[in-house]
Amino acid sequence: MENQRVLVTGGAGFIGSNLANHLAEHNDVIALDDCYLGTPENLSDDVEFVDASVVDDTLPTDVDVVFHLAALSSYKMHEEDPAQGARVNVEGFVNTIEQARQDGCDTVVYATTSSIYGDRTEPSPETMSVEARTGYEASKLARECYAEYFHNFHDMSLAGMRFFSVYQGFGGAEEHKGEFANTVAQFTDKIANGERPELFGDGSQTRDFTHVDDIVRACELAADHELQGIYNVGTAESYSFNEMIELINDELGTDIEPEYIENPLDEYVHDTMADYSKLHEATGWEPTIGFEEGVSRVCEPYI
Repeated sequence: MENQRVLVTGGAGFIGSNLANHLAEHNDVIALDDCYLGTPENLSDDVEFVDASVVDDTLPTDVDVVFHLAALSSYKMHEEDPAQGARVNVEGFVNTIEQARQDGCDTVVYATTSSIYGDRTEPSPETMSVEARTGYEASKLARECYAEYFHNFHDMSLAGMRFFSVYQGFGGAEEHKGEFANTVAQFTDKIANGERPELFGDGSQTRDFTHVDDIVRACELAADHELQGIYNVGTAESYSFNEMIELINDELGTDIEPEYIENPLDEYVHDTMADYSKLHEATGWEPTIGFEEGVSRVCEPYI
């Protein structure tokens, strides 16, 4: 993508800032964020920062492409105030896309979620049945339904990206997320500081860990191809939390055992794995950073 005017909502957050900084190398980029979790310190000087909420009446949507990443982005955040979660995740989505439409923008890439697949030890295709077990998942499914409406009724192109477990590490743009950061980042920081990470159950749960650099590239390609519909973004590989801890210890040269605790969450996805073939067929995208390399990158600042 080059010489485009771009809006990234949630643009000062973890994924959003990585995307905004990357796109700003060849485009005019606005990062909009209300700083609930994001921080403008994540952004390069080439990015224009706007302190605003996606539910505001006047947004800077006179752009060529909208990347809508703003959300209350976890089960826990959403359940603390489900009504506020719906306002941000659903109303904020509709508000942003409608303002973009009125300003003549017809290309949107937005974040949805892979957690709606539930527990899967086999790759999850976009065609499989999904279910909303939490308010967070319901809000992301609502986005997908509204995206279908904007496409059918207004002939817009909206690519819903079902991200799997995205990570980068506290040496990147994740540190501001604290307890909401990916477990790779949290566990690495704890182990590097001599603390035992807490694992739910026996640590056998698995995730399709996807590096943020691959996520950024997928989003850019989705916009370049003006994709419409739902696309998985993951690696088609999964690692258990126990395997993750072993990789971190190996990389840091430590030998810290995790502490196993009872899972306190009412709803918890035990296993995830993506089938990314649809995105690959549409754009040629495939992951380039394997998990072992990714863990090495996360650990590097501590060595």
